[in-house]
Amino acid sequence: MEPSLVVFPQSGIASDQAPGGGDWPDASGLLRAAVECQGHPGPILRALEQAEEALPVPGAGATKRLWEFFASIAAVDLVAARTLEPHFDAAAILQQASMPWPAASTWGVFAAEGPGARMEASQVAGQWSLTGTKPWCSLAGQLTHALISAHTEQGRRLFMIELGHPSAEVVDAEWASRGLSQVPSGPLRCQQTPAQPVGDAGWYLERPGFAVGGVGVAACWFGGAVGLFRHLLASARRREPDQLALAWLGEADRLLASGASLLGWAAGLADQGELGPREAAQTRGEIARICDRLIQLSGHATGPGPLAMDDEHARRVADLSIYIRQHHAARDDAALGRMILENHSKEYAPW
Repeated sequence: MEPSLVVFPQSGIASDQAPGGGDWPDASGLLRAAVECQGHPGPILRALEQAEEALPVPGAGATKRLWEFFASIAAVDLVAARTLEPHFDAAAILQQASMPWPAASTWGVFAAEGPGARMEASQVAGQWSLTGTKPWCSLAGQLTHALISAHTEQGRRLFMIELGHPSAEVVDAEWASRGLSQVPSGPLRCQQTPAQPVGDAGWYLERPGFAVGGVGVAACWFGGAVGLFRHLLASARRREPDQLALAWLGEADRLLASGASLLGWAAGLADQGELGPREAAQTRGEIARICDRLIQLSGHATGPGPLAMDDEHARRVADLSIYIRQHHAARDDAALGRMILENHSKEYAPW
């Protein structure tokens, strides 16, 4: 299989152009690593660790190209995208904080909160350390570094830690899901783990790039939907499609064109410094809805055979199904609704 870049809005078109120009690692090499993954993060982790150039970051004029690249990786392998996206997000966060990027490193961003799990940060003689448990730390046992949020007396704050430190213990997780099965996402337990603060208290959630990073995740979801569309198209080409098959194919194409246009719009706002929480919520919610519908369309159009007998397709469906659950469905829509009420007390304009 020869990998190709996804181009908005024509989701299946191939391109040999890499996002962000030449001032970044070889995009084609990362795409080839994604092909090698086949549901395992090892190849993409090795490719990221070997990268020597500065990574491109969103909001710097080439956001659309960068998100096209995320979608391209995800269309090939969602585990590769799930591994790559937080690495790029960490690079963007550190750049915004004017902090250096360590060479030969791989990164995660662990900022989730959960019941019964709390990470505390304390400072003694000018040195910070972390103690407690942080849930949902994907690939913590295979990465070199992480940006991790912790509670301080001033509020939540972001810190940088080395994951290989003996005081940072990766707790085995009982991962029952068949989706993203090779991306263990159990807790990380720290006991006075040395940490370096990244920004002031509250900076991580309040910085302009927080909303932009959330849409970068949606670009990965979108790439998973593109992968399903490619499978749907190949299935339709293998035999003369009936009216239902044509209708499902047409709807899938229409949905992807809509999603690509929305991501392109959000990318333009990001480059103008105008992508806020509301626009990010709109984009993430609609891309998640498109992915849900593509999963349904794929099942209706191709039946049980590919889900039972086609390892790549079955894995993609399972991976995308759990990946998009990072969107909290109606709860995220409720948060969007609250933003609308709080910011539009007199008149409502959808854009």
